[in-house]
Amino acid sequence: MSAESVVYYLKRPPAHDPVDETEWLFSALGQFTGAELRELLYIAQEPDFFETMRAVFALPEHSRLALQEFLAAADPRPVSAAVESDARCILQRGTPAPPEKPRLKLVD
Repeated sequence: MSAESVVYYLKRPPAHDPVDETEWLFSALGQFTGAELRELLYIAQEPDFFETMRAVFALPEHSRLALQEFLAAADPRPVSAAVESDARCILQRGTPAPPEKPRLKLVD
């Protein structure tokens, strides 16, 4: 199954089987409120939105759950991200502290 089919259909219809787009659309519309649909349309227009969602759902379950828990936390502080040399992505809440200046030692 291609990534496209994961996003749009859980089961892609056979090529020779015509799809009733209207029926599919009305079915989808019945599952969401008007506000949710407007929000989805607005968010989906962000650059690389679908690529980002595909990447999130491709994460191993424990990583995805950790990310969802971090993002769902009600914390208004800004989030910073850093990629470590071992390719780990570190997320932190709050403004990162500037690096400490080295203390000077006076030598006689």
